[in-house]
Amino acid sequence: MAIAYFYFHAELNHFLPRHHKQMRISHLFEEKASIKDMIESLGVPHPEVDSINVNGEYVNFSYIVSDGDTINVYPISARNVIIPSISVLPKPLSIIRFVLDIHLGKLATSLRLLGFDTLYRNDYEDEKLAQISYTQARILLTRDKGLLMRSLVTYGYYVRNTNSEQQILEVLQRFDLFELISPFKRCLRCNGLLESVDKQSIIEQVPEKVRLQIDEFQRCQDCHRIYWKGSHYERLQQFIDEVLNSRKGE
Repeated sequence: MAIAYFYFHAELNHFLPRHHKQMRISHLFEEKASIKDMIESLGVPHPEVDSINVNGEYVNFSYIVSDGDTINVYPISARNVIIPSISVLPKPLSIIRFVLDIHLGKLATSLRLLGFDTLYRNDYEDEKLAQISYTQARILLTRDKGLLMRSLVTYGYYVRNTNSEQQILEVLQRFDLFELISPFKRCLRCNGLLESVDKQSIIEQVPEKVRLQIDEFQRCQDCHRIYWKGSHYERLQQFIDEVLNSRKGE
């Protein structure tokens, strides 16, 4: 029987059982395994890991764990105190896009409101979510750590907060997205892009009261839903302002 000693740093402890948090874990094993598989067997999804140090040297996910290894596993937040020579995180995406699981419907709406390309359906199976994330190079946001452990998932993040308003701030901070916010650009229903549309061309599709009071309209290029600055607009603008102001208070 071989043994390896693991220490998970900072927020990676979120995924560990209480008796393993913030301590050295003595892990017994018989068969050789990659460090990626061993980390996940202890409960930490691979997309959450930024770097791995074994016996003082940084390694990648393909490293085969040996008897007596001392292993430190770091999240991306550890970059504040260490600069690893090897990172297991994939290269940053040139275009930030998301796909969300069934538990994050309100977060999906908030991301779309802020202008981010966000796929969400309440009937996506886990296999489909992993496939979309992989084939379309989308960041998979989920509350299911088992989903993040699927081998197809390269870009992913486990959303810690359960409050939807806190979730959007968490995601914006984690991926440093504040500078990319572009509100009222996407359809909240289907994620399609909005375009300005002439009032006369859609006048029969809006309530009579709206026709009399509103002159500027937008239409979704995909589902053709009509948008205007009605009574809901001030509430949405207030939410956007609160999000933007939250960065100032960081």
